[in-house]
Amino acid sequence: MDIKPKSIKIADLINGYSNDVDTGVKGYGGRLDIRPPYQREFRYDIKQQQAVINTILNEYPLNIMYWSVGEDGNYEMIDGQQRTLSICEFFTHGFNIEDKDRGTLYFSTLTNEEKGKFLNYELTVYFCEGTDKDKLDWFRVINIAGEKLLDQELLNAVYTGPFVTDARRHFSKNGCPAYKLGADFLNGTAIEQAYLATVLKWAARHDGIAKVDDYMAQHQFEPNANKLWAYFVSIITWIRSTFPKYRREMKGLDWGAMFDEFGEGVYDTEALEKQIHDLMEDDEIMKKSGIYRYVLSGDLRDLCFRSFDKKQKREAYERQKGICVHCHKHFELEEMEADHITPWKEGGTTVAENCQMLCRNCNRIKGGK
Repeated sequence: MDIKPKSIKIADLINGYSNDVDTGVKGYGGRLDIRPPYQREFRYDIKQQQAVINTILNEYPLNIMYWSVGEDGNYEMIDGQQRTLSICEFFTHGFNIEDKDRGTLYFSTLTNEEKGKFLNYELTVYFCEGTDKDKLDWFRVINIAGEKLLDQELLNAVYTGPFVTDARRHFSKNGCPAYKLGADFLNGTAIEQAYLATVLKWAARHDGIAKVDDYMAQHQFEPNANKLWAYFVSIITWIRSTFPKYRREMKGLDWGAMFDEFGEGVYDTEALEKQIHDLMEDDEIMKKSGIYRYVLSGDLRDLCFRSFDKKQKREAYERQKGICVHCHKHFELEEMEADHITPWKEGGTTVAENCQMLCRNCNRIKGGK
């Protein structure tokens, strides 16, 4: 890759700036694509944006930016999007800075001297020429030293194409359709690619594909992500119809796996809700989120029960004189594990009277039955 440095004035950078959902983010007289498909979403908070502007007004140096040069003479932003958008949005009154003496300041309320300082500030930009692979490889390298790219952001870069572009429209932007439809059931935030990473994981597994990378590679050049979106909508619709009462324990569960396994079943939603309510009230169950899969599967392994404390274990051990009640051999306390005499499903609770000590081997055999 051929890399050449050049100084670009802010006045030239913001010339023709536009930030449009349909046409994208442009600058430098419309010749610079500030957010090409492999770029991350804008993530600077207000303090970070203000820090960029104060750096410029104090005439301190900003970090180097990287633009790639296209065959048509236009440019793509490889690195520097967050700083570039901070500059452009301040100029267009997207946010303000604070001055301890003058209070809130927008670009229009700066002095003429400050405006001139801002517009004439020179950014150091490295112009990079090479193949698409060169650009993406360079994109990876220069982000190692800066704010680390998230795994999903790197995958978006590697498998850039119409599928990823459309998927990001659905899952990766503030207020995106996925947020409006299913934020209650998803961990993380859309802008940090958590929603997209989750649904891609679900979809890959649904199609029998072990790695998300392979799934994205297979769909890279599809014209849109309609199938992915339809699958997500089906999952959320199933959740809401099967479990109409929302509880915070529903957030972040592996709903994709549950939908694939139980989505074709017919359930009595009122009976499910009563069962869930009773289980939520049960102090023996420690991991309440496991209740949702349990009411569908009936598998006790989906639940996590209260464990006996050290005092209860010691009392049972002394009562048994160190003898395992199954194999009748003697063991040290550290070689034994606590077990419920009467299981939870038969009404047993985690109290001293319901505790017995088994050797590890006997407890494993009992637990596997």
